[in-house]
Amino acid sequence: MLDKKNFYINGEWVKPHSSEEIKVIDPATEENCAVITLGNKADIDNAVNAAKDAYESWAFSSKEERIGLLEKLYENYKKRWADIAEAITLEMGAPKDFATKLQAGTGASHIKSFIRYLKNFEFEKPLGEHAPNQRLIYEPKGVCALITPWNWPMNQVCLKVMPAIAAGCTMVLKPSELAPLSSMILAEIIDEVKFPKGVFNLVNGDGTTTGDALTSHPDINMISFTGSTRAGALISQNAAKDFKRVSLELGGKGANIIFNDADPEAIERGALRCFRNSGQSCNAPTRMLVEKSMYDEAIGRLKKYTENFEVGDPKKEGEHIGPVISETQYNKIQTLIQKGIDEGAKLVAGGTGKPDGLDKGYFVKPTVFADVNNEMDVARTEIFGPVLSVIPFETEEEAIKIANDTSYGLTNYIQTQDSEKVQRVARKLRSGMVDVNGAGIAVDAPFGGFKHSGIGREAGEHGLEEFLEVKAVGGWS
Repeated sequence: MLDKKNFYINGEWVKPHSSEEIKVIDPATEENCAVITLGNKADIDNAVNAAKDAYESWAFSSKEERIGLLEKLYENYKKRWADIAEAITLEMGAPKDFATKLQAGTGASHIKSFIRYLKNFEFEKPLGEHAPNQRLIYEPKGVCALITPWNWPMNQVCLKVMPAIAAGCTMVLKPSELAPLSSMILAEIIDEVKFPKGVFNLVNGDGTTTGDALTSHPDINMISFTGSTRAGALISQNAAKDFKRVSLELGGKGANIIFNDADPEAIERGALRCFRNSGQSCNAPTRMLVEKSMYDEAIGRLKKYTENFEVGDPKKEGEHIGPVISETQYNKIQTLIQKGIDEGAKLVAGGTGKPDGLDKGYFVKPTVFADVNNEMDVARTEIFGPVLSVIPFETEEEAIKIANDTSYGLTNYIQTQDSEKVQRVARKLRSGMVDVNGAGIAVDAPFGGFKHSGIGREAGEHGLEEFLEVKAVGGWS
């Protein structure tokens, strides 16, 4: 079992004040794989003070210095790529190939992307030709609390740490206590690169004690959080007391609208996007809306596809899915699958219990419900597991109405070969992102949502600007 009890504060690995420890569980085996410390208020005070002290000089560091350090970080990240992927497989059960290509790969992509945007970003510029003595100055927001989830650990960490560094902010990162190991490797990389002391700090812990101490700390200027909508609301309440800036990337219940002129792979591609990462993605298309003229065909194809979809050991190579993160998450998914059955949805494939031959580990059967209506819990609740709800529709207007009838608004999906229909529907969908015909969303496109899916945007130029305040100066000469 790995000993990961220390925190990274002020450029050093330090012994925590807290003596409370927690085991990190390998979700594929249900066995302890590491031990970490849950940081307390004194640990948070140390980390925030280090970040506050470092801010005095780091905020005024040159763009060239930040670029140089990020470029060195990127080179060192590539050297540790396999270690990061292995840690993600261990801590959250992502299959080996998926962890290497996508989980660790997205982290690298974001580092590279933010370097590119930093090089081109103007931190000082005129307001416009009409006002030559008016200047806009973009300044770092200050000391940032970065709180990240377990489902895409390195993707989400890099979406926060890299733009914070690029903007000139200092930070305290609290990764999920369920999957902290990959973040600790990133801290090792940052230490190797020799960032100025206190720019980046890492404290492990839970939400109730550590997260609360961090988000309510008076010297935190900004909170960037990814996680549940419920936790996002609590963090917003903490932030409101002293007007901290807040960026929240929360839940989703994406609709995948499949018209009868969709391409031949649309049904199976939609199921794969739902099941991928064991369904543990906030932007997963978990509601499949299918035009009635092809509904029966779609259900038959989904049954065949899902019954042949492989679930297995994350340490082996292949395109299968692994377990979900924890016993708590497993039990929640089982309860919601049973709720779908009790509500009268038709179970097409999967169901409760573990897949055959996988008695140990938090493995879930990929599950498809047909004849779902949008009032059922399986259509309204973010299940965060490999569970797909299929809903029929007759008209374009009805499909849009069903898709928008949710408290979430992160990502919706459209499948049609009619480009005019794509544009009509995309404009009417109330979500921060719309994916058409499997094109995907670019790594530097603004990532975020409407309604209960959050506040603000991550990635690319918009993600960098989340960490900047804009100052107007009149009479500049």
